[in-house]
Amino acid sequence: MEFLAHLVVSAALLLVVAYAIRGFEVDGALSALLGALVLGLANAFVRPVLVVLSLPITLLTFGLFLLVVNALVLKLSAALVPGFRIRGFLPALWGALLLVLLNLLVAHFTGPGWAV
Repeated sequence: MEFLAHLVVSAALLLVVAYAIRGFEVDGALSALLGALVLGLANAFVRPVLVVLSLPITLLTFGLFLLVVNALVLKLSAALVPGFRIRGFLPALWGALLLVLLNLLVAHFTGPGWAV
């Protein structure tokens, strides 16, 4: 049940980001749910590999390169989900930043176990 709640919250955050950022497009709730699922899987399996591979540049940029890694994971997720598009790298970067901020906000109000 907790997994479904996380999925719905993540989908809602994707819809908020799509509303706020030009070039970040989600066609509807079903695309948002599928996008949230794929994004969760990519964050679980692909992102750790990218973080390890980019560790030197992440250290040089004091962690800011992790936003680039998040943007790449978002672009990958969008490429795999029909109805979820990110048109360019800048919308992916702004979307990654906004998702991080929204996740922090959700975690603040719901507790640290709810960060998506």
